[in-house]
Amino acid sequence: MIILFIFFAVFILFYINTLTNRLCLVREIPEDRQTRVFRMINVLVTILLISSYIEILYT
Repeated sequence: MIILFIFFAVFILFYINTLTNRLCLVREIPEDRQTRVFRMINVLVTILLISSYIEILYT
């Protein structure tokens, strides 16, 4: 179960980063702000994935 969820989490993080890159290109966000945008989105998605894993684990 954990291996499947890790594979799923890596796929989700990769896809979200791809979408974030497209957003930065379309909105023409400056390079110095792009790192903050990527960091914030990655932290939030990681928190979401951890909380969903805990929910699946204990239900």
